[in-house]
Amino acid sequence: MELAYIPSPSTGVVHLGPIPLRGYAFCIIIGVFAAVWLGNKRWIARGGKPGTVADIAVWAVPFGLVGGRLYHVITDYQLYFGEGRNWVDAFKIWEGGLGIWGAIALGAVGAWIGCRLRGIPLPAWADALAPGIALAQAIGRWGNWFNQELYGRATDLPWAVEISDGPNRVGGTYHPTFLYESLWCLGVAALVIWADRRFKLGHGRAFALYVAAYCAGRAWIEYMRVDEAHHILGLRLNVWTAIAVFVLAVVYFVVSAKLRPGREEVVEPDRGPAASDPAAADAKGAEDKGAEDKAADARAAGAGAVAVKAGAEAAEVEGAGAAAPAAEPAAAPKADLAKPAAAAEKAPAQAGGAADAPGADKL
Repeated sequence: MELAYIPSPSTGVVHLGPIPLRGYAFCIIIGVFAAVWLGNKRWIARGGKPGTVADIAVWAVPFGLVGGRLYHVITDYQLYFGEGRNWVDAFKIWEGGLGIWGAIALGAVGAWIGCRLRGIPLPAWADALAPGIALAQAIGRWGNWFNQELYGRATDLPWAVEISDGPNRVGGTYHPTFLYESLWCLGVAALVIWADRRFKLGHGRAFALYVAAYCAGRAWIEYMRVDEAHHILGLRLNVWTAIAVFVLAVVYFVVSAKLRPGREEVVEPDRGPAASDPAAADAKGAEDKGAEDKAADARAAGAGAVAVKAGAEAAEVEGAGAAAPAAEPAAAPKADLAKPAAAAEKAPAQAGGAADAPGADKL
């Protein structure tokens, strides 16, 4: 007889009139909000703008949900496409079944699109969000408790979870692997926050640390589970996946530290108070407009001064031109008197020249 155990909910859904409120969905939603909240605080601390994490999460979350469901359906296809199964159940995400590997992979694609639209480096955004993702997983794992799924081997430990009889499960007390993973994820979040503060991790290394730490825990927790899964060489598929992803994360961490040490100096362009405060932006716009108006007035005043100076110079030139024609008539008679005198002197010379000419001897 078990002296103590963790009871499971009798049902995973509560009906509010015609609207079903599902515990699994609530855990996922609360986890997403917690991740965005923590990620936003870390992003601002790194020099980013408030609200940027949420804007990019609008892309990442839907992609992540689709990726998580796809991974689950592909790796457990027999649950939906086997004999006697209904393939429509593959779309019933509220009944559980999200693979974290697919959620992170496709969610990263959505985050990349959002970062591209904002001109933000994806590794910096991932570093800020990394502990928030671990926190979201810690909260989301309690959705498995509502659905009475993802438990481990039978045990009589005081913290065993009670599972009731149902489809594809036998009642009893089992290792609460969902609880183990939830606590592990909380530890991962704390580890990433501490290491990031201590070593100033950047260029995606905080996210790589989260991935590696999570995989280390997921491998041994996955090994304890007894739900149906594919096996390769005696190990569950997700154990092999955790090992492979762990190696990739460690390699990235080491190579990135050598190629790009330190942390990004700027994580988001155009950082300033006007960027995040509409009132400040309006004030700055009015100030800029006033400066532009002053500059325009100064240019207009300068142009007027130039015009006045040019007019004065033109008036001086015109006055000088008018004085010059007035002097010319006085000099004209002097020139006219000189012409008869020159003609009188020229006449005797021409006459003398004629007497000396050869024609004069014949006369």
